[in-house]
Amino acid sequence: MSRPAPLLFLLACLLFFFALGNHQLQGSTEARVAGIAMEMHLDDDWVTPRLFGTPFLEKPPLSLWLDAGAIRAFGGTPLAVRLASAFAGLFSVMLLYAMLRRFGRPAALAAMAGLMLATMASYWSNVRGVGEDALLSLGVTLALLAFFQAHRRQAAQQPARLSWLAFAGGIAIATLSKGVLGLAMPGVVIFAYLLADSLIDKRFTFSHWLRPGLLTLLGLVPLMIWLYMLYQRGGLQALGEVLWTNSVGRFDGSFEEAGHYEPFYYYLAKLPQAFLPWNILVYLGLWHFRKTLVQNRYLLFFSLWLLAQFALLCLASSKRTVYLMSLTPAAAVLAAEYGAVLYQRLAKRAPGTGFWSTVGRQRRGWLIALMALVIGGYLVNAQWAAPRADRELSFVPVTDRIMALQGSGHQLALYQANERIAGASVFYTQSLLKDLQNEAQLLAFLRESPQHMAVLGGAEAPKPPLQIQQTLMVGRQAYYFVNLAPALSLIHI
Repeated sequence: MSRPAPLLFLLACLLFFFALGNHQLQGSTEARVAGIAMEMHLDDDWVTPRLFGTPFLEKPPLSLWLDAGAIRAFGGTPLAVRLASAFAGLFSVMLLYAMLRRFGRPAALAAMAGLMLATMASYWSNVRGVGEDALLSLGVTLALLAFFQAHRRQAAQQPARLSWLAFAGGIAIATLSKGVLGLAMPGVVIFAYLLADSLIDKRFTFSHWLRPGLLTLLGLVPLMIWLYMLYQRGGLQALGEVLWTNSVGRFDGSFEEAGHYEPFYYYLAKLPQAFLPWNILVYLGLWHFRKTLVQNRYLLFFSLWLLAQFALLCLASSKRTVYLMSLTPAAAVLAAEYGAVLYQRLAKRAPGTGFWSTVGRQRRGWLIALMALVIGGYLVNAQWAAPRADRELSFVPVTDRIMALQGSGHQLALYQANERIAGASVFYTQSLLKDLQNEAQLLAFLRESPQHMAVLGGAEAPKPPLQIQQTLMVGRQAYYFVNLAPALSLIHI
């Protein structure tokens, strides 16, 4: 193993695992996914994901399987359910380095691309959180890098069996993480590249199109096995919810409950911060290399990776900045390649006099200082900023209060619980509270006993006959603990 490789590995481990468990679940995604994983662990049903007892079929269950397995192995802690994302990020970084070396790029440049990937703000934050997007990114990265390697070897009339198997493995990871999107994200890049390749060569080679199609079918086998098992449990309705409602419906806007609907230019407005702190290098690199793409298939591939996926995401109705995560490996490569161009320009100025010559002579030191500053900033954020956010974003005060009331003999229920509190309550209490969906159920539950209490979330405070016993805030969301007893009756609790 060359020297840059172990250094990159150690830095990536530091960035992704340092202080990973020093803060509680924050935000809707972490609370929801962790709650579903905990419920999977509790009811031992590894086929049908459930949130608060109701099937939750927005995505295939790969991330949930890994999170539930981590809970079973290491306990129900925030650290345990973040491990899958962190390891996915680490594997992606090292995979990018290894494949760039196979593409003939220098070790230093490959390591810089990997480090730029690890330090892109959106990427770093998502691989340190609970969710499926880091696994999706890993699957897409593996599939596309393996495809390009297989295509290169195929063009050179060399065997590419291992590369094609790796491609199928990437498709399996991507589709088991996010369903149809896991197929579309690598698919649109492969289509764009093969089309460009055919137009440049003015030759259509059927086998170049056939092999990725056949190996895609192989990669879909794990997803198909899960879908078959799901069909046995939930029938066509369950399949339709996974494959149509939560996939095609999110793309064309027919699934309105999904939310996140933004205009087509949404991602254009996000470009200034999409790949921070390396975004300028990415965009300048795209522009700088534009005239060499016909001759340089390597740069063509990574440019199309970025542009084709960006176009696909702009066409989708449901938009979130986290969806840009699958573009970050390509962005990192373009940033590193253009950074290498700038580095060589500084090297040429080094023998002269003046400011830029001085910078050129000290270019290595300036580069190390810059990377140390960026990495140090992320570590400071992990150590202090994330725990400080718990003061406003943590669900623990609410769930601790629920468990305290249960310990004193009260029975708790959630009223019209959103995904955040539903997931957080299951994860932290490791149990399912009673689920109340309408006002009649709420009043009936509270009338059964003075020991019954309900937790309500809402912008407006509950009105009589409901009596508010306590109000707790999570971000801007208020959660009210209510019953039908006089407010003074629970002062002793």
